[in-house]
Amino acid sequence: MTPIAPLITAFLREHMPRQRGYSAHSSESYAICFRLLLTFAADRLKTRPSRLALEEIDAAMVLAFLAHIEQDRGNSPATRNVRLAAIKAFMRYVEFQCPSALAQVAQIIAIPGKRHDHKLIRHLTMPEVRAILNAPDASSRSGIRDRAMLHLCFAGGLRVSELVGMTMNRVTLQPSPSILVFGKGRRERSLPLWKETARDVRAWLAVRGNPPAPELFVNAQGVAMTRAGFEYILEKHAAVAAQKCPTLVGRTLSPHLLRHSCAVLMLQATRDIRKVALWLGHADIRTTEVYLGMDPSEKLEAVEAVLPPALRRGRFKAPDALIASLMADAHTVPT
Repeated sequence: MTPIAPLITAFLREHMPRQRGYSAHSSESYAICFRLLLTFAADRLKTRPSRLALEEIDAAMVLAFLAHIEQDRGNSPATRNVRLAAIKAFMRYVEFQCPSALAQVAQIIAIPGKRHDHKLIRHLTMPEVRAILNAPDASSRSGIRDRAMLHLCFAGGLRVSELVGMTMNRVTLQPSPSILVFGKGRRERSLPLWKETARDVRAWLAVRGNPPAPELFVNAQGVAMTRAGFEYILEKHAAVAAQKCPTLVGRTLSPHLLRHSCAVLMLQATRDIRKVALWLGHADIRTTEVYLGMDPSEKLEAVEAVLPPALRRGRFKAPDALIASLMADAHTVPT
């Protein structure tokens, strides 16, 4: 029996960050998956997670775990597929470390992802975005910071990790305002800033001071803003904005919703999905194509561009009311 603990530890601490160059966020996501899997397997086998063997995490155990997170934890099929992808990535690593487990690994890798409905991504309209950006109190230091964060997140279409990880040396305000974004997959992209966005960033820099943290946005203690901190800021100001914008009432907002809203605005303005992909930092344009389904103007242009077929117009003659009622009665009378 091969202990699984050393394999997972080496996979997360050596293989992912050093050999594959995965970010800390990716490693954290994988660690959450393995924590759930090992806890589930240990409960079923009446043992401790640290005593589990590789051979005990077979295809049957993985399938039972996937059913557990859907049925007992209420996870969506999309989340199920993400967990399965993490397990498969680990098993591909195991192939080279434990050749004796090749058959077991092949069975797990052969587990298919689950098909699920792909709903349209929700986004905010421009009046809703404007209401959120105007919600912070611009007369206070925290309000100036919050507005700059919200504005930069929306205008740059930034992921929340890109926003809170933005450092001072990646911001250029002269001669042309721009930011250098260190994005997913260790890809960098340079984004110019709208004049209004640059104005809000300048206002924040004027009151930011010189805290020890190198990040652009810091909290009241001078420490870098966290993902949870920004989510709280967005939720707080969205509640204020809902008082003036009724369409925001009852809606659950997330930082990624601002990114989606920026993408839709860029698509409507440029009519070029490639430019949207470059702006968002997508490695594969197929990822960006989801926004084509969100913009009805794209379909409207297609309808207006096509000449509909010329059809002979028919004439509908309504039947006599009495005859129609008798025909209806005839269908109800038993023969």
